[in-house]
Amino acid sequence: MKKKVLVVDIGGTHVKLMISQSDTRKFDSGMNFSPRQLAPAIKETAAGWKYDAISIGFPSVVKKGRIKKDPKHLAGGWVDWDFGKSLGKPTRVINDASMQALGSYRAGRMLFLGLGTGLGSALVWEKNLLPLELGDLPYEGGIIEHVLGKVGFDRLGKKEWTRHVLFCLKRLKLSFIADTVVVGGGLIHELDAALPEGIEPGDNRNSYLGGVRMWDTDARTRRPKWNVM
Repeated sequence: MKKKVLVVDIGGTHVKLMISQSDTRKFDSGMNFSPRQLAPAIKETAAGWKYDAISIGFPSVVKKGRIKKDPKHLAGGWVDWDFGKSLGKPTRVINDASMQALGSYRAGRMLFLGLGTGLGSALVWEKNLLPLELGDLPYEGGIIEHVLGKVGFDRLGKKEWTRHVLFCLKRLKLSFIADTVVVGGGLIHELDAALPEGIEPGDNRNSYLGGVRMWDTDARTRRPKWNVM
């Protein structure tokens, strides 16, 4: 019997809970939001929902299901936090961009880029998911997320920001030999131009599908279907 999964997408402003792509709830996070506050808030907000397992998308570096770096827009204390213990359910944690990338994947080699507060990124191919940290790439005298993310959008304005986004999308597609680039994140709707061939808009609701896929198992071996690196 397939698990019923509660998908939790932790952001710098809100934490979104999803029990399906259309059934969502949320509560506030912010600079003072710590891991000790997460479990009580999830349990209260998810009251009435029945679920067997939890998938968490987290806005920082995650390795082998453990957070390895505190995020920029939340309080500290997240590194190596045991979510399964605090939530009382089987729990898996992944970078938030990686979760949306996993839910957006269809075939071939796919590069995912999330345009938001920063720049989320991941590469997906044939049962493999590689989280990336492209936001720190040098670009225009600084780093690329300060141009493609919200800081760049606010500073440059929509037209100039769009020009940089399209330029970088084409170059990154070539660099990663990607068949497809999927562009998600909160700023996707601000792009003021048609996307080039091989680059397509994502859907933030795919985070739910990615959270469910985190629990997929191989029918023969019973091991996790996706190799998350």
